[in-house]
Amino acid sequence: MDLTSIVQMISDWAELYGLKILGSIAIFIIGRIVISFVIGIIRRVLNKSKMDETLSKFILSILRIMLLMVIVIAALDNLEVDTTSFIAILGAAGLAVGFALQGSLSNFASGVMIIFFRPFQAGDFVEAGGTAGVVEEISIFNTIMKTPDNKKVIVPNSAITGGNIINYSAKETRRVDMVFGIGYDDDIKLAKETLVQILAADERILKDPAPQVAVSELADSSVNFVARPWVKTADYWGVFFDTTEKVKLIFDEKGISIPYPQQDVHMHQESDN
Repeated sequence: MDLTSIVQMISDWAELYGLKILGSIAIFIIGRIVISFVIGIIRRVLNKSKMDETLSKFILSILRIMLLMVIVIAALDNLEVDTTSFIAILGAAGLAVGFALQGSLSNFASGVMIIFFRPFQAGDFVEAGGTAGVVEEISIFNTIMKTPDNKKVIVPNSAITGGNIINYSAKETRRVDMVFGIGYDDDIKLAKETLVQILAADERILKDPAPQVAVSELADSSVNFVARPWVKTADYWGVFFDTTEKVKLIFDEKGISIPYPQQDVHMHQESDN
């Protein structure tokens, strides 16, 4: 093949496909511009809706990739390239990736649910996914929590949404439930009055609803009282620990016993007769 034939072949090919190539390039360039415009509009809408930034970025990334794939397929189709097999390959690849990332996709779906429905937020003390602690960060695939003894725990989101979620910080107030036992020989009225006075003297305990003090059980070794004051959520453990200490000290001062479990053993001596 001489040079003249090669030039003629290139000229024929350019005449046949040149406009289509230019058209495909134009489709790709204009498509990119349109994608940027659409993504910008959606980004502003998501920002106005106050959607979580992590979820917003993820949605925009997925949307950008999907739109770009549409533009590429349209450009190839303009070149009369058979895109049927191409689309089939993409579908098969997507299915394979879906099976491979089944656990991750489950965590992703759970992360979307957590971000949308907000059962808790960063800073809340929760019990979820087999862990109790303060939520430090909520991401698409997992939630990072800090336990009371300062351990960092990374919990998969699917483990959180797959069970009960207890949010101890969701309400402004909480009820502190405490049980105190006295001996059967002790003065019940004196013990009850003492408990009422201890609760009334603590300024952290709310007046409304009023704290409850009542006999709850006649146990094997003690008469048990329940003390149920209401406090602000932040004061829960402080009131619990301080009240427990005060009850022991004041009961000792007033001669009210706090019995411990005990058992009477009766021994019988048998004669050798």
